[in-house]
Amino acid sequence: MEAAKLYYQLDYSQNQIADALGVSRPTVSRLLQQAKAEGVVTIEIKDPTEDVEVLRCMLRERFQLKNVVVAFTPTYDDSVVKRYIGQAAAAYIMELVKDGDTIGASWGSTMYQVALHMKTKSLNNSFVVQLNGGVSDADILISPSEIVHLFGKAFNVTPYFMYLPAIVDHILVKQAMLTDRHIRRVMDMGQSANVAVFTAGSPTPDSVLINSNYMRSEELETIKTRAVGDICSRYYDADGEICLPSLNERTVGIELADLRTKEHAILVAGGASKVNAIYGALRGKYGNTLVTDQITAKALLKKSDL
Repeated sequence: MEAAKLYYQLDYSQNQIADALGVSRPTVSRLLQQAKAEGVVTIEIKDPTEDVEVLRCMLRERFQLKNVVVAFTPTYDDSVVKRYIGQAAAAYIMELVKDGDTIGASWGSTMYQVALHMKTKSLNNSFVVQLNGGVSDADILISPSEIVHLFGKAFNVTPYFMYLPAIVDHILVKQAMLTDRHIRRVMDMGQSANVAVFTAGSPTPDSVLINSNYMRSEELETIKTRAVGDICSRYYDADGEICLPSLNERTVGIELADLRTKEHAILVAGGASKVNAIYGALRGKYGNTLVTDQITAKALLKKSDL
């Protein structure tokens, strides 16, 4: 008992225990083996990957998803979560894509982590296309063009960019832009892409989209009170329903309903601030594959039990 306490509770080395008890080191080793054999000491190994596998299966069944990837993150710090789920998403996408695929990508700091961790896999007869308009003052960590460029580089394919604002002032402006054949081509490519990779944003005060000055004051109020998140700059409520049809009409990029038709609609999101946004997106059936972390996964399962 003394040898076991010194070794397992006080982190003594076997040599230190031998000195303390006045016995040889081989004797200490035998005492520790005896302690385990007699059940005095039991050792439990908690493998985080086992927990992740259980969560993956539960999420897939609960939300009727095609696939789920749960990354194990050592802390719940936002930047750490984004890095780990970005790595997991990049690895999953690399395994998934094949020749002939058209891959659509949205933008944001989570998407940048996905793009940053892409390896290389040359595809034939494939394209990468930007799914929605961006913001004018975006830094490199969320830049749509940088993200689409990195995707294209990873697959050695031509990237197609959408050099347009995420939201315009009037629907007539949007309609006029869509008459341009080059813009229309990129929009059509995004609509017909069989693989879509996107994240979910939350309407927090530090949101790039919220601070972009694209929205009117009354729209911001509605977003703050009703919206739980946005995908491709389109805001939805807790049930996954578009919460501002008039704003949605002025939004440039893929329609959320089109994501439901994708062969692979891969939602990459995690973190405490994103739980409601992810839950609403899953309720709206906008993603058939989810890449998240183990803490967010537990929160989603708990929320679905309420």
